[in-house]
Parts: sequence; structure tokens; C-alpha cells
Amino acid sequence: MKRASNQNRWQIRKSWIAAICCAAGCATAAAYTTEDANTIFEAHSKAFYREQDGRGWHTKNTDGGKADFWTRAEQMEMVMDAHARARNPKYLEMFASLFRGFIADHGRTWERNDFNDDIMWMVIACCRAHLASGNAEYRDVAKENFDLCYKRAISPDLGGGLWWKTDNRSKNACVNGPGSIAAFLLGLSTHDTSYTAKAKELFLWERATLFDEKTGKVSDNIHLGGKIGAFALTYNQGTFVGAANLLGYNEDAKLAATFTMNQLCRDGYLPPGGESGDGGGFNGIGVRWIARFMKDQHEQATFEPWLQKNAEAAWQARRAPDNLSWCASPKPTPPGLKYSWGCSNAVVIMQAIAPTEGSKSGKSQ
Repeated sequence: MKRASNQNRWQIRKSWIAAICCAAGCATAAAYTTEDANTIFEAHSKAFYREQDGRGWHTKNTDGGKADFWTRAEQMEMVMDAHARARNPKYLEMFASLFRGFIADHGRTWERNDFNDDIMWMVIACCRAHLASGNAEYRDVAKENFDLCYKRAISPDLGGGLWWKTDNRSKNACVNGPGSIAAFLLGLSTHDTSYTAKAKELFLWERATLFDEKTGKVSDNIHLGGKIGAFALTYNQGTFVGAANLLGYNEDAKLAATFTMNQLCRDGYLPPGGESGDGGGFNGIGVRWIARFMKDQHEQATFEPWLQKNAEAAWQARRAPDNLSWCASPKPTPPGLKYSWGCSNAVVIMQAIAPTEGSKSGKSQ
């Protein structure tokens, strides 16, 4: 590796100083506003969103490339989070562009993808977009791909549930939680109650197999031989909460959300993720569904202070030059290469959680 020139070293040093000053300044004024939620979304879009000939995508990082299948799908969900907060039609237009870009790159059906969870993430994104926009194409693509994925992934082995991959070696929370949510939303989109029944079937399998009814912990997986992968991750907790909430298992949802808050966090802060790996956006997924449960079941007194603390931390951690915030808040976002997926956490959290103050103009949005 070449040594940085004196000028480059000075630029890096200035960026670090700016980040530290920003963090220090925000620490004394931690509140964030609806305008700040807009700002962090626009910063992410400026850094990572690209469009050509009406087809959009998120780049892999600040150097370019394209995000992979599932992180691309989840950043499409991030756009729907922004729409759910602001109800601005520009976000539906952005989703439409991203959808066209996704289909152009991955096709209308996704059987070539060996990861069943990847497909379920995109089904969720399409169902959410259909329910918000009424665009029948989103619903039809979601239905076609849910059906092909469910058919190849469901089996009576290990008591039921979906295989994680087409090699049929383990059944994981990361496909069964999203699979349940996808089926429930598809039931709303199609008015077909058979999907609602599938949603309950998948949730009850996950509840019986991977959920600890005493603690609220959701284990990651069960291997074909019956061994449980007994570690818990924020996104698995979140999708379990999401499915439980949608299906009316509110005590289970609260227990899993409480486990996330009390056992997976340190000093109340969500665990840091690796910027370039799958874990970069786990916390955003977890917060998305915990926040929805909180709002649906009026549990703000229990969960909102904790969630707002993490939203404030995400805002404080942004770096001054471009307002990007990484996946290890409250530590300041360092200079250099940043990944769209790793920077999506902060965006999602600030869309999902009510601001601690109104807009700077005194008007809420």
C-alpha cells in the first residue's frame, strides 16, 4: 500500500477533526427533527443512489458498483420507510425506478438465487410498495416469487418451516420471520386468506423451534441434524417481533423486543455491525419492526426512549462533509470509503422513530 501524501494525510486529519467536532457539538444538542430525518435520507441518496434510463439502484459503496440482491431489496424498503414517515410521492417514484432497475438486473423471477431469505426480503419490499401505491405489478411480482420460493423451501423436516438455502441444510430465523411477514402482507395485497394461513404457520414454527418463551431470545437457526445455532441477532429479533405483531401475538412481540433492548444492547446502544458485510444493516431491520409494534400496540412508554436514544446517536455520529452515518454509532463516522448498506441503518432508524423535536421551522412534517 502506498503511503498517503502529506496533503492526503492532512485531508484525512481534517475529516477526523470535523467528525469529532460534529459529535461533540451534537452531544450538547442531541435532539433531532423531522428535517434531520429528511437530511440523512437525502445524504444517503446523494452518496449512493444512481439512475439511468429510468432504472435506479444503490451503489455498493462510495466508489460505485451495485449493492447485492438482498441489500438492494432492503434499501428499497428503506425508501418505503421514508414514504411511511413523510407520505411524499417522490419516494414512490424513487421506488418505481429502483424496481425497474432491480428487474432489469435480476429478472422478474428469482429462482436462480439460492438464498430463500433474499427472495422474501424483496417480496416484503414489493408488497409494501403495492399497499402504498396500488401498483398491481408490485403485487404480481411479489406473489409469483413468494409462491416459487415457498414451494421449494417448505418441508416437514424439523417440524416444518422454510429452508434457508436450496442446499436444505438449515432452517433459519432470517427466512422464516421474513417469510411470515411476506405472507401476511401478500394476504393483504391479494385478499387471499391462504397467505395469511401460511404467515401463521411459519410464525408458529419459528416460535416453537427458535423462540425462548422465558427470555424472548430468537435463536438464529436449527441445523438439519437438530443442533440449534443459539446466538441472537437484532434483525432476527425484529422480524419475529414484526410477524408476532401482525398476527396478534403481542406478548411474544413485547418479550422479543425487550430482549433486544436489554440483552443485545450495551449502555442502551444497538450493537455495531461490520460495514461491508451482511450485518451492516441488521439494526435498521430490527428497529423497523420493533417500532411498528410499539406504535401499533401503544408501547411508547416502554420502548420509545431507547429507540430515540439510538436515533439520536445515529444523527450525532454523522460525518460533517457528507452527513453519512455508519453502522457503529455513537462512535463518529470515520472518513474514507463507506458502504450503502452500512449507512442504511441510520437512515432507517431515523425514518422509523419519531423525532425528539419538531422541525426547525416549528412545523412538523
